[in-house]
Amino acid sequence: MPRLPDLDPADLTPEQQQVHDNITNGPRGGVRGPFNALMHHAGVAEHVQAMGINLRFDGVLPGRLRELAILTAARFWTAEYEWSSHAPIAEKEGLSLAVIDAIAENRTPDFPNDDEKTVHAFCRELHGEHHVSDATYDAAVAVLGHEGVVELTVLSGYYTIISMTLNTFQVPSPEGAAKLA
Repeated sequence: MPRLPDLDPADLTPEQQQVHDNITNGPRGGVRGPFNALMHHAGVAEHVQAMGINLRFDGVLPGRLRELAILTAARFWTAEYEWSSHAPIAEKEGLSLAVIDAIAENRTPDFPNDDEKTVHAFCRELHGEHHVSDATYDAAVAVLGHEGVVELTVLSGYYTIISMTLNTFQVPSPEGAAKLA
């Protein structure tokens, strides 16, 4: 059961209303998931949602690699809502079901593409070790360039924020959503 109540749109403060409108009128199309919880702090919600829009909708990483990074973070944090939201997006972006299923089962996938292997290794190392080795960093720069590695690092941190929010406030996955193994 969620720890925070959904806010009634009729009772929002002016700051909350502005964030609500920004989210609803933006590419997400509505306030749901972690944003229901974040709306309890309008200033934080506004900055988090704006960063998410940039990373998810305006970033430099190809969608397949972006979604791979998101799934890796969701798996690391066991963030069911995030997993259930992004696994279908990852498949639409071209990530294979075999890769998605392996990550769900907390296994290292047999990647069909070297760029996927590099991104996954970078994200796993960053989450698990809290830093990346020179070899992992150099491999990521060779595939993504410096701008891509900056974005990948920030994307990993952003989805850590999202995952922590979902887990702390016990945001439930949508009915019938795919679950992590």
